[in-house]
Amino acid sequence: MFLKRLEIGCLAANCYIIADEDTKLAAVIDPGGDGADIAALCSQEGLQVKYIINTHGHADHIMGNADLKAATEAQVLVHAGDAEMLTCHHKSLASLVGVNDALVPPDRLLIDGEQLSLGKLELKIIHTPGHTLGGISIAVEKCLFTGDTLFAESIGRTDFPGGSFNQLMQSVKTRLFTYPDETKVYPGHGPKTTIKWEKDHNPFLK
Repeated sequence: MFLKRLEIGCLAANCYIIADEDTKLAAVIDPGGDGADIAALCSQEGLQVKYIINTHGHADHIMGNADLKAATEAQVLVHAGDAEMLTCHHKSLASLVGVNDALVPPDRLLIDGEQLSLGKLELKIIHTPGHTLGGISIAVEKCLFTGDTLFAESIGRTDFPGGSFNQLMQSVKTRLFTYPDETKVYPGHGPKTTIKWEKDHNPFLK
């Protein structure tokens, strides 16, 4: 699997480009800005972007959607619980950080357990609410892309609209911690980690 992490925007959100190395079919997870630059990078790598996947609808994870879609014609995908955030500067919290970039609606809404294909790569959608109502994580091979649900030794904040601490705890413990200890975790902010490390060291979850 091709995997590249980009740190984007004023809140330093992680954007991930993943692709099947044989077919070069790619998905961009959480393009929080610089959509045209992400598209150019994908083109340089010979990648064809099939999906733009938002793990949730906050501005720092979606503000590159419009430019990236315009450049690649990829489908924008998000869980139904966060769909309205993709077209509303207020609900996405873009207005709080002074961002007024163009917004585009999702092309398709994701459901829990859904499988997306990129050549031989299979992406499994895991509904992990708590940070937002429609927050998702994505399982690919031995990796989890957790958005703002689980960070290295931390968790996503739950004080924004749609947030729930109890729900987030359930998402991590019953959805993410069921994956093997060696599973690599790629969060929406900060460095990567593993499921075992978070079980042993995350102060919110010990």
